[in-house]
Amino acid sequence: MSQDAQSNDTMDVAPIETAGGSPDASLQAQAGPSAAAVVTAAVAIVGADTRSSDMQQYRSRPVAVAVDPVSLVVSECISVTSVMRKHARWAGSSVSSILGGNPNPVQLGPPSPLLRPGSSPGSRGSGSIAAVGVGVDGTLDVGVANRWGLRGKKGKSMQDNPLMAGFGRLRHELSSCKNIHDFDAPALLNPFLQVIQASSTSAPITILALKAIRKFLSYGFISPDSPRFPLAMQSLSTAITHCRFEASDSAQDEVVLLMILHLMEDMLSGPGGALLSDESVCEMMETGLTMCCQSRLSELLRRTAEAAMVRMCQIIFEHLKHLEVEAGDDLEALDNQANGDTEALRMVPATNGHDVIASSDAPPSEERPSTSTEIANNDIESSSASAPSDAPESLEIKPYSLPSMKELFRVLVDLLDPHDKQQGDAMRVMALRIIHVALEVAGPSIARHPPLAVVAEDRLCRHLFQLVRSDNMAILQESLIVAGTLLETCRGVLKLQQELFLSYLVACLHPPVEIPWEPNIDPSLYDGIPQRPSGAKPPPSQAGSGRATPVPVKDRQKLGMEGGARKPDARQAMVESVGALARMPSFLAELFVNYDCDANRVNLCEDMVGLLSRSALPDSATWSTTSVPPLCLDALLGYVQCIADRLDDQPVSEGLPDRAALREQRRRKKIIVKGATKFNEKPKEGLAYLKESGIIENNAVSVAKFMRQTSRVSKAVLGDFLSKKGNDEYLEAFLDLFDFSGKRVDEALRQLLESFRLPGESPLIERIVTAFAKKYHTLSEDVANQDAVFVLTYAIIMLNVDQHSPKIKKRMELTDFGRQVRGVNDGKDFAPEFLQATFDAIRTNEIILPDEHDNQHAFDYAWRELLLKTEFAGPLIHCNTNIYDADMFAATWKPIVSTLSYVFMSATDDAVFSRVVTGFDQCAQIAAKYGITEALDRIIQNLSYMTTLDNETLSNTLLNTEVKVSDDSDSVMVSELAVKLGRDFKAQLATLVLFRVVKGSEHIIRDGWEHIVRIWLKLFVNSLIPSFYNRGHAYLKLPKIPLHTPSQVIDRAAKTADTGLFSALSSYISSYAADDPPEPSAEEVESSLSTADCIKACHLDDIFANISALPVEALSQLTEALLDQLPDDESSAVPVITVKPETVPSPPPSGTNKVAHTKLAYDPAVVYILEFCTVLALKSPETIESLGKHVAEALQTILRNSSRYHSALVSRAAYYQFNMLKASYDHDYVRAPVLLHTISSFPRDMLAKTSQLVLQGLKICIEQPGPLRSEIMTSPDFWVILRTLAGNSNSSPTVFDILEGGISGSPSAIIADNYEAAIALLNDYATAAQVGAADEQKGERRQRNARPTRREPASENTIVSRGVKAIDLISSMTVRIPHLMKQSHLENSEAWSAYWLPIFQALTTQCTNPCREVRQLSFSSLQRSLLSPELTCSDHKEWTAIFGEVLFPLIHKLLKPEVYSSDRDGMSETRVQAASLLCKTFLQYLVLLSKWDGMLDLWLQIIDIMDRLMNSGQGDSLEEAVPENLKNVLLFMSSSGYLVPPNKDLSQEKLWVETWKRIDRFLPELRKDLSLEGEEEEQAAAATVPIASEELVAKQEAVTTAEEQAPAPAPVSVPAGQDAEKTEEPPAATEE
Repeated sequence: MSQDAQSNDTMDVAPIETAGGSPDASLQAQAGPSAAAVVTAAVAIVGADTRSSDMQQYRSRPVAVAVDPVSLVVSECISVTSVMRKHARWAGSSVSSILGGNPNPVQLGPPSPLLRPGSSPGSRGSGSIAAVGVGVDGTLDVGVANRWGLRGKKGKSMQDNPLMAGFGRLRHELSSCKNIHDFDAPALLNPFLQVIQASSTSAPITILALKAIRKFLSYGFISPDSPRFPLAMQSLSTAITHCRFEASDSAQDEVVLLMILHLMEDMLSGPGGALLSDESVCEMMETGLTMCCQSRLSELLRRTAEAAMVRMCQIIFEHLKHLEVEAGDDLEALDNQANGDTEALRMVPATNGHDVIASSDAPPSEERPSTSTEIANNDIESSSASAPSDAPESLEIKPYSLPSMKELFRVLVDLLDPHDKQQGDAMRVMALRIIHVALEVAGPSIARHPPLAVVAEDRLCRHLFQLVRSDNMAILQESLIVAGTLLETCRGVLKLQQELFLSYLVACLHPPVEIPWEPNIDPSLYDGIPQRPSGAKPPPSQAGSGRATPVPVKDRQKLGMEGGARKPDARQAMVESVGALARMPSFLAELFVNYDCDANRVNLCEDMVGLLSRSALPDSATWSTTSVPPLCLDALLGYVQCIADRLDDQPVSEGLPDRAALREQRRRKKIIVKGATKFNEKPKEGLAYLKESGIIENNAVSVAKFMRQTSRVSKAVLGDFLSKKGNDEYLEAFLDLFDFSGKRVDEALRQLLESFRLPGESPLIERIVTAFAKKYHTLSEDVANQDAVFVLTYAIIMLNVDQHSPKIKKRMELTDFGRQVRGVNDGKDFAPEFLQATFDAIRTNEIILPDEHDNQHAFDYAWRELLLKTEFAGPLIHCNTNIYDADMFAATWKPIVSTLSYVFMSATDDAVFSRVVTGFDQCAQIAAKYGITEALDRIIQNLSYMTTLDNETLSNTLLNTEVKVSDDSDSVMVSELAVKLGRDFKAQLATLVLFRVVKGSEHIIRDGWEHIVRIWLKLFVNSLIPSFYNRGHAYLKLPKIPLHTPSQVIDRAAKTADTGLFSALSSYISSYAADDPPEPSAEEVESSLSTADCIKACHLDDIFANISALPVEALSQLTEALLDQLPDDESSAVPVITVKPETVPSPPPSGTNKVAHTKLAYDPAVVYILEFCTVLALKSPETIESLGKHVAEALQTILRNSSRYHSALVSRAAYYQFNMLKASYDHDYVRAPVLLHTISSFPRDMLAKTSQLVLQGLKICIEQPGPLRSEIMTSPDFWVILRTLAGNSNSSPTVFDILEGGISGSPSAIIADNYEAAIALLNDYATAAQVGAADEQKGERRQRNARPTRREPASENTIVSRGVKAIDLISSMTVRIPHLMKQSHLENSEAWSAYWLPIFQALTTQCTNPCREVRQLSFSSLQRSLLSPELTCSDHKEWTAIFGEVLFPLIHKLLKPEVYSSDRDGMSETRVQAASLLCKTFLQYLVLLSKWDGMLDLWLQIIDIMDRLMNSGQGDSLEEAVPENLKNVLLFMSSSGYLVPPNKDLSQEKLWVETWKRIDRFLPELRKDLSLEGEEEEQAAAATVPIASEELVAKQEAVTTAEEQAPAPAPVSVPAGQDAEKTEEPPAATEE
């Protein structure tokens, strides 16, 4: 404004408003249902008397002054009047203002219309005050309404000027005042207020007056104790809001305005602020708003005005909370105050920046009076001439309350209207800031009071949601801030508005591109991040009817119907808003309950989490700012932390929806969404699916209700479906859902067409209109019949198109519309009023078809629809509880875990690592707490990938090197894996986090075990972890699982002293010459040490301890994961790992193995798996029952395919299987015969290599008597295994221990089924003892010609000792033979052959053993057995075989040269003993033999045996022993009457003749020596001998030849290490 223009104007101040923070707002009420309870509780505690004092506590206290208050007031009066007198206008005025005289009383003006009638005059307080402006002299002296000019009228004295006279009167009154607090407050302020309101004063004078008033207020001269204090505050408010002064210097002018701002702020914040009326508050705020909006004012003043408005707004809305406390439970009465006539409070701030705002007490229809000097003078003169005569005696001032707050709130919200061209963006920003303060201070209170809540729900939200689409960053940022605070504090009444706002933000912010591929990040890590919001879908395609076109996406974005591409700064601002909401502890939980569980609402919680997850990825910075990813990550982690912080809270469910009901709603919602999608594609298929799922019933009414109530059904598809031929029942049922009663045709049609989109084809439209007319004509009196409704409806549709289509230039008029429907109402015309109303309604308010237009009408229609739905949507449920956290996290964990994984893999900042690690840990805690197995498994899967240890192939261990770094530390294994992991800090961190997650969550993990197991295997084969059970499961008495022997073992500690160049060179040359790998570098050793420390920090021991205590259900998952890691077949086995002989036996030579022709792979990981599974299965009877079958099958597979695996693996598998057999014998998971047959079928070399553990497992199974031992020891395969392994020097002792335990145990395990096998095996052990013969004969040769000294027995040799024990065991088994024969149901002859004969044959065989100790013991045992009284029975056929199958074969074998040569001295003695035993046995059973028909043949064979012994060429011992033995036999037979001459017993003639015939052949002198007959007999005998001698000799020779030519039995296996050439093969029994 130019200086000339300023000189002609006066300054006029009026209300205005701003926004800002609230430093004094200590009572920040929280939005929620508990706010009313807080208010109620406060009311119950605070009494009526104390409430008023509490309300005053926040007011500022007056400043104490050191001078006399009265003198100070006088000084201020003099200051003002002195300056005024310097002005030419008041130069000649009276000096009463200085001297303090009593001027003429002057009436200052009519009373303010703001004052209300009250009680009688003279009363004090806020309730009623004395008559306005009644001074001590009875004249009115209230605020000036008229203005005084520069000059008085002609003839008037200048001393009558009321401005100067007021100060004189005040001086006069103060002269008698002793206490300023007792002085009348209006009188004290009156002269100063006159100056403020007088347009004739200049800015400096007004400044002095304002300064004086501020001083009076701050010093407490005017306080609640002052008389008529409320009236003084009202007068002051009126004066400063109607301040007038001459505009001269712009700087001075702005100082005046600045002081007015400060004074208004002091008034509201001071003790009298609560006493101001609604009108005063509105005027003050209007004044402030005007200052903020006047562009001709300086920027500094406008900003100061805005700050003052912020402060005043804080105070006003803070007052609302105190009003609630005073109202107590009767909040409705408080709300009713705002329902009256508030026209007097209406604020009209000047927003164009130039016009002066009229005072609010002026009629709104009047023109604002001019502020020129001339008009002001006229006002003053006319006002002074006419004083009111009917002023009320008293007026009541009501303190401000809800009405002024409502008006202030309304004005601020109206300033936000984006379509109001008069409002600039600067004003909107200012209004947003002030509104933000109001919401911050009293947001929940605003939501509790309908007069304020209605404004927030409708206009505020509508304007905000359009402003957030602005490209102006200031507007956008402030709009987002206000919207966020609005939702934070008032969301309880903004359910659908919140959905619209958040859906828009999600649509805007969700990145439009797929996640970029990173070379080091597997896509499976982030496949849980959604690519688009759950409700996102392409714009609906509509049939080309020509009536409407689809709305372009960019236009839909402008209208807020879709999210669009925004600038980076705008995106960041939106993200900050979303993050602020997400950080609220219960916000996302409320979204989940109120939206995700509602079939008609979008999944806001899932979409918000998906948005934060997607935007937290680094690539989102490319289309936003670099701050967006960390902001989103922080919000996402804040959401997780909120859930984690509530884990241990007590669940609160009172007054909240049931969890089960919400789950059912979510289930139904999924079906409805899917069904609606199907319906939108193919309606019949969609309805069929919904009927099948139980969502709708099989009737038209149910279908119609679903289509009417479900917002997910496409309006266009619904219209086509209802109009199709054949769907009449659905159309009629759909129309029955509408209530058209009391509505005009256009209103009913509008209601109908807003529910679906009218199809484009004319027949389809006709079908719908016909059905509508049929229903409507019965409800309306304006139409005569159905046809009239039909025609009128068509006409209305055409009118709607005509009035609002942009393609039509010439619009239809009312007459044209009337002409179209002329005479159709049953031959009559419609009433003109009816047609006029219909025409006007269509012209002014288009019937908006869904998705029809892209203009503002579309948004208005959508907003009206939203407000209508608000009535049915219900209030938003506040959920400050943890009872929904499990379901909410189960629905949202996928994007969270995926984002954490992606960020972890791509991050480089330690702070990011720290937050992500904490996020993983908290997610795992939540998943474990609520049993969300899938989430925990996914966390483990992703972390396992990040460790770089989770892959299918094992790392190469061929070059593993063991290094001992120092003497006081353990050695470290330097391997490819250890070095790689030690170099990768990120992988180490992931490993630590992984096992931290696993620890304590073992009972929840399911599929995650697969990844953990693979990592364990990698660590195990590289010597980084031990077998987990070595301490806690001692019942598996096995050494540690053998690993690959290190390629080198280096002692760095020993080499530290020798570090010269020569030593290094020689070390390199030596390793090169030996073809060894180079030694690991210091960096590789350091990396390996780092890996070892990392694994140690994982505390795997604690995890294994927890696994040991897991329930069966959890162990089954772990066992399944372990078994899944076993190779399926030979081709899928791990690479060959060569194991040195020192650790694992090498494969046998190719000549002894028929299957393996190459080295078999040894995989310690497979052993680890099998051992792990076995330990888990053997944990308890429950684990045996649950896990045993699968573990046993895996072990059996290894054993069945033993030729494919290394012997170390097979041996342990066999041992584990035997343990499983013992533990699961009752469940029949492992069958003993199958297992034994499998092992017995091993290749011979494989069985030998696995013998130790196989036998150890067998011992475990048979160490205790029971069914298992019986089943095993009666199995033929068991004895095959034992006999095979008995010949192995390593396993032979164990086999013998097993055998000895089975025979000598109590009860004995030897029964009929395994008797013969046990004897045969004992016989093998006895045969193996022949190695002791060498030691015996060696000592004997040294002392052949001398008497030997004491010689150590051969039994000190362990093999001989076992042979001796074997003979003892064989001998001891004769005691059980009668019992076994009784148990067996065999014939006597069969039983005898089955039980006696094997013992005799075994002993007979060992009687030719070269080892004398064994031979002698065998002979003694044989003799005892043959002479045992239990041997014989009534049937000769049984025991007579002892000669032909025992004794005769024994002597025949002894006569063989090779047997004799094995021990010449000892065998001679044995022959003698055998001859003697033969004779003794014959004589022992002679009586029984005499009754046997075959006695003669037996006797003759004995004689022949003796003949062979006599002629064996042994020497003197047999030549002496044979005749003696024969003499004894012959004498006994003779004395017993069996061998008598024929002359004595003719029946014995043949025996006699044949006997002597044979004996005489080799002992011709024996008959003579015995003299058993006389001479007669000799002669007779001599005569008879030739007769039969030739026949008998021929027969005997034939028998002898047959015996000698009998085939030898099959050879018995010779123990390893013995010379087969020196061992005689034991013959089988010779059959007669």
